[in-house]
Amino acid sequence: MAEDELSFTRGESNWTNQLGSLRNVIRQEVIASHLAEVAQPGMTVLDVGCGQGTQLLRLAEAGCAVTGVDPSENLLALLRTASSERGLTAETHQASLDNLTDVLGARTYDLVCAHGLLMYLPERAGAIDVLASRVTPGGVLSLTFRNGDALAMRHGLRRNWQAAIEAFDSDTYVNELGVQARADHLDDIEQELAASGLTVERWFGVRVFNDAVPAGTPTPPADELAELLAAEIEASRRDPYRHVASQTHVLARRQTHLGTRRLPPRAS
Repeated sequence: MAEDELSFTRGESNWTNQLGSLRNVIRQEVIASHLAEVAQPGMTVLDVGCGQGTQLLRLAEAGCAVTGVDPSENLLALLRTASSERGLTAETHQASLDNLTDVLGARTYDLVCAHGLLMYLPERAGAIDVLASRVTPGGVLSLTFRNGDALAMRHGLRRNWQAAIEAFDSDTYVNELGVQARADHLDDIEQELAASGLTVERWFGVRVFNDAVPAGTPTPPADELAELLAAEIEASRRDPYRHVASQTHVLARRQTHLGTRRLPPRAS
């Protein structure tokens, strides 16, 4: 089992228990609003680390042909149940980033999603290379990661001053699932994507105003939730708000020609 599988497995039950919480609903709705800008009926979609398939099934409803890959059979079972209940078709495979070729062969896709995956991986550049290799020329990679430029924000908003001070110079943290994870910086991600033949076209923040709410906080009444989500979605697209969001979401397009080469690492 790969290290990323072991890391997330430790928090999987907490993840499942929090699927309907305010924090998770905001994350899913904000990301969905960004994906709606690029998703088109008839597109082929691969979601690596798809979990219970929230985004994958929305893309299926939008007319995309979807494939989900995740190491957790429990989460894939939730995806299959939801797919059946909604009358949707979703191809699923129990696998990790390390063995995609075993289940997918050399297939490529118009849209490749990897949401909340990088934070659990020990090595970023190789993972981005693998994901990029699955994007068709002209296709898009949708990638989310913990925003390393705002790692102290949650602690500060919760008035946990010592943790905030420690977070200023750290790229690791313990997330709301109780799992050790890594934060990344947008400029580093952009450089790695460029080295793999992809160019960031748009980037967004995810969870600006409500990141400090406690894990498990329920959603408010429908009218209030609608206003809350409208504010979060607008903040996700605007400066300076997106810079202090909990997560960053990038949409990067693969060059229409192949044969890219890896750039040398940036000097520190």
